[in-house]
Amino acid sequence: MTKLRIGIIGMGNMGSDHAKKLIHGTIPEVELTAISDMDERRLAASKAYLPETFGYFTRSDELIESGLCDAVIIATPHFDHPRIAIQAFNRGLHVLCEKPAGVYTKQVREMNEKARESGVVFSMMFNQRTNPMYRTMRDLVQGGELGAIKRVNWIITDWYRTQAYYDSGSWRATWAGEGGGVLINQCPHNIDLLQWICGMPAMVRAFCHEGKWHDIEVEDDVTAYLEFPNGSTGVFVTTTADLPGTNRLEITMEMGKLVCEHGKLTLHKLSQNEREYCFESKEGFSTPSVEVSVVPTEGDNLQHMGIIASFAKAILHGTPLIADGEEGIHSLMLSNAMHLSSWTGETVELPIDEDLYLHELKKRISSSKQKAAESVLFDTTGSYGS
Repeated sequence: MTKLRIGIIGMGNMGSDHAKKLIHGTIPEVELTAISDMDERRLAASKAYLPETFGYFTRSDELIESGLCDAVIIATPHFDHPRIAIQAFNRGLHVLCEKPAGVYTKQVREMNEKARESGVVFSMMFNQRTNPMYRTMRDLVQGGELGAIKRVNWIITDWYRTQAYYDSGSWRATWAGEGGGVLINQCPHNIDLLQWICGMPAMVRAFCHEGKWHDIEVEDDVTAYLEFPNGSTGVFVTTTADLPGTNRLEITMEMGKLVCEHGKLTLHKLSQNEREYCFESKEGFSTPSVEVSVVPTEGDNLQHMGIIASFAKAILHGTPLIADGEEGIHSLMLSNAMHLSSWTGETVELPIDEDLYLHELKKRISSSKQKAAESVLFDTTGSYGS
């Protein structure tokens, strides 16, 4: 195989954007050959810029069984991701899944198991991992030269949305349609980067305010406290209502701190390890000297096309993925933990009680504004079906 034939399942904002870029040969090793969407109006609109010779399908399983594709990009609503991925795995197709991996970890765990059994390449669309700033940040944190993490703070409140945004679809901001609010819709990339750079916390205490700033049933304002295995702590703050918003990631370590904000990565480096200085200094108010510098970052910020190119190279040449698909469960586990902590009013240890989470989610789905044919259905095992 010299070229990867890809089909896109779901032609909403992201799916159509991928199609428009791929059709112009943005990635030479990738050939877009088919698309599917349940909405025939979207399929008709796609024909304005895609060849008539393409495969056009209204069902994901029809595209998967068509033989026109070696791999699929899944860009459907969140609940559908694991179900469609498993269909593709069973057919031997490689899978690139948009974020989030799913809505609850139990369904994603099943998806990961099926991926391993199939032996195909499975990747997640964590495109922010291509950003040189975050890649450099991860290298510095995990490289050890700045010592252990002491504190992590991320204020990510530049996700402003109006009521008109939420009113644009009956499925938006509903438990049945999306399975959550800002945590599951806007913040999967940030939560992925948090655990990718710093590792997974051991426990979470969160406050998720539902419909605080908008007329919606899911959370639009979140403050979460995190504790990591080494005793370090963190705070994650997000909302879709702050204007102007903030995007500031600050990681304090034994040898200083990193601050990522306004497209710049700044290092405040101490002349001595703080833990050593604390107990060696003979003066009560003294501090070691600090050198402040902007950290140079190298490489292109290739975003979505970078992830797709990495996916294709992994299939064609066996090169490492930027974002392995099985890693999608980590960020989802963290957002599930925030929801569960808020729902129960308790601190939640990770890994979470997946059955309890699913039980609580089902309760909210049962009273969701989006019901009947549009709602999410579960079988006795808790798997998703529609």
